[in-house]
Amino acid sequence: MSKQNDLSRCLVALEQDATLIAVIEMGQGSWLVAGIVPGLDRYPLKKLGPDRDALLQLLHRWRNEAAKAGHAIDRIAVAYEAGRDGFWLARWLRSQSIEAHVIHPSSVPVSREHRRAKTDRLDTELLKRAFLGWLRGEPKHCSVAAIPTLEDEDARRPGRERQILIEERTRIINRLKANLARLGVRGFRPNLARAPSQLEALRTPEGVAIPTNTMAEMRRDLDRLRFVKQQIKEIEKTRAERMAKAPDEQRHVATRALIRVVGVGVETADMLVEEVFSREIRDRRALARYAGLTGAPDESGQRRRERGLAKAGNARVRRGMIELAWGHLTHQKGSPLSAWYRMRTADARRGVRKTMIVALARKLLIVLWRLATTGEAPEGLQLRPAA
Repeated sequence: MSKQNDLSRCLVALEQDATLIAVIEMGQGSWLVAGIVPGLDRYPLKKLGPDRDALLQLLHRWRNEAAKAGHAIDRIAVAYEAGRDGFWLARWLRSQSIEAHVIHPSSVPVSREHRRAKTDRLDTELLKRAFLGWLRGEPKHCSVAAIPTLEDEDARRPGRERQILIEERTRIINRLKANLARLGVRGFRPNLARAPSQLEALRTPEGVAIPTNTMAEMRRDLDRLRFVKQQIKEIEKTRAERMAKAPDEQRHVATRALIRVVGVGVETADMLVEEVFSREIRDRRALARYAGLTGAPDESGQRRRERGLAKAGNARVRRGMIELAWGHLTHQKGSPLSAWYRMRTADARRGVRKTMIVALARKLLIVLWRLATTGEAPEGLQLRPAA
């Protein structure tokens, strides 16, 4: 029985004599397209510029060649690896009535030779073999990504931009503090609004003012810091206005439900909803895998060891959940999850707390997922009053 949202295998029967199969090795300057065309003894290979219209013409030409060979093409299936170009090509191909799929690069098996040959032509052969097995319905032959809509992708941009700006703000502050530490000056707080006016009063341990070039550099850094902080405020203001304008939208309802949990802030709630809870997750195991909160066992013969987190999922969700799990122990001390963590770490063995915090993050993610998607109230968690 097939599972909901199961992308581990193709659920449509493959009629190879009536299906044109093509894979694309996409580069910044060119695309290499390899095909399996019914009725042709050869496996065509064509190098194109990064041009969608040229790709469509090529697929139609191969379809006509198959028709001349006596094979009417009822289905055109195209695949390429996820990468820099994202999902726009898959969405465009689907709008042209062509079946398009995006494959996770890490799921394509490669040779384990120490110095294996690697060219675009060989990569298309590997990709073609993996895609053909997936089309035949072989489970877990390769991993196919769910193609998001343009609206879904756009909804994730404010949160990701804000994260980049937060990192940039931290870099600027650290650079300012490092410049002053080099001169022996400590205690200056660049993040304060009055920081620019305090620069002139700073003195080195020798009692002299900050050197001219260093002072000019720091003023420029403070200008950049002020601009970055302004952009962060604009993103947060726009998000608040968007939630107030459409309070009944499903994403906003889920965000407000998560904010009610003590210890979950608006930034974490927005990140979880946009990055993971807005997706159609099959079950809790798929949820943990997507978040990268599953282990990587290494078992061979008598050897049994754990290599830590697989880190194969969404890094933003994984980092956010680890931080949230540590905070959960502080803000939700009486919850069943906190009691479970304390019980499992009571013996205080070395490294057990870090291992168990990942397990706690995984359990907490499942609880929040159920709250956001089904409204199931988590048992034992402290909730803020509904707004």
